Amino acid sequence: MNILILGSGGREHALAWAVMQNPKCDRLIVAPGNAGIAGVAECAALDIMNPDTVVDFAQAQSIDFVIVGPEDPLAAGVADALRSAGILCFGPSAAAARLEASKSFTKEICDAANAPTAGYAHFTDLEAAKAYVREQGAPIVIKADGLAAGKGVVVAMELQDALDALDDMLGGAFGAAGAEVVIEEFMEGEEASYFVLSDGKTVLPIGTAQDHKRAYDGDEGPNTGGMGAYSPAPVLSDDIAAKAIKEIVQPTIDEMAKRGTPYQGVLYAGFMIKHGQPRLVEYNCRFGDPECQVLMMRLGAQALDLLLACAEERLSQAKVNWADDHAITVVMASNGYPGAYEKGSVIRGLEALPEDSANMVFHAGTKASGEQITAVGGRVLSVTARGASLEEARARAYAMVDKIDWPEGFNRSDIGWRAL
Repeated sequence: MNILILGSGGREHALAWAVMQNPKCDRLIVAPGNAGIAGVAECAALDIMNPDTVVDFAQAQSIDFVIVGPEDPLAAGVADALRSAGILCFGPSAAAARLEASKSFTKEICDAANAPTAGYAHFTDLEAAKAYVREQGAPIVIKADGLAAGKGVVVAMELQDALDALDDMLGGAFGAAGAEVVIEEFMEGEEASYFVLSDGKTVLPIGTAQDHKRAYDGDEGPNTGGMGAYSPAPVLSDDIAAKAIKEIVQPTIDEMAKRGTPYQGVLYAGFMIKHGQPRLVEYNCRFGDPECQVLMMRLGAQALDLLLACAEERLSQAKVNWADDHAITVVMASNGYPGAYEKGSVIRGLEALPEDSANMVFHAGTKASGEQITAVGGRVLSVTARGASLEEARARAYAMVDKIDWPEGFNRSDIGWRAL
């Protein structure tokens, strides 16, 4: 098969790495890709936000299967255009991707499906939103309704922080994404991510993970897109996972189908778990980053078979073969991230690191400049390892981190601490 993956981050490098291990893959193109992806696949300059451009490229390159990595092309209708052109595609339609693209839409679906989630209110007017926040008090959660690259959520522990967040969002800090806000009750508990595939009817769980959102050790500092993750997440026990599917995920899929917008693709469900009861925090319509890195490390070549079964609507016949193993990824980010950071610093030592089924450095914000690899993003590398235990995987990952010579970068030293 000729396969095209859309995206340029650590998630797409991990997907490319897994897909290339499967003998079904004859040729792999990643658009636009990055310096690390160029080591395993062809990279192509392509406007992945333009559905027509993507379709034209796929037809010209005789592509059999397209995997859409990031959320923005999904919201722009790239999957719809590919399906209309008769090209097999992994990723939900724009209508189904509203589960990520609109927080208020997700709440509406949860209400219709009786899925447990946080109490909420939805506002477009700043003064009305502020009045509601004053009435509710802190802690409280303020969310930009639209896509804000994982940064449109403020967990306000103080009332003033909540009011400031409303000023930012409804004042235009996130553009159109923040023109509407959803204000939620603050949920206590432990957060975990559950990844399931859906072909519109059948739901197939493919793994659990736990992300570390704060920038610094001990969960201190600003919220980021994710500084590391591990899989499996012990907090999502078999009982709780089964409850989450029965009470939240399957009713969501059923409601989407009932509305004539069946959900096809990966559904990344974030849960808050307290006293054994999961409640939905949010849905994402793509593999998380950095969670994808640990999932692909554990799934390997079978990932492609599962994605194909999903796209071809035959998930009811598919099965996930889990090894009894653990994976962990440590994100190395540019100094200053998630705020302003400098680009162009040189990363040394990567060529000496192992690349195999237990050790991989997935690239996110990198670029090749001659023989050198330079940092061009906020989150730059995902140093990922697998082991028989989480301790073993963690020791491997940090041993690789220690060999990377990049003074302009930083990483957390405590990824996996909740489980360990």
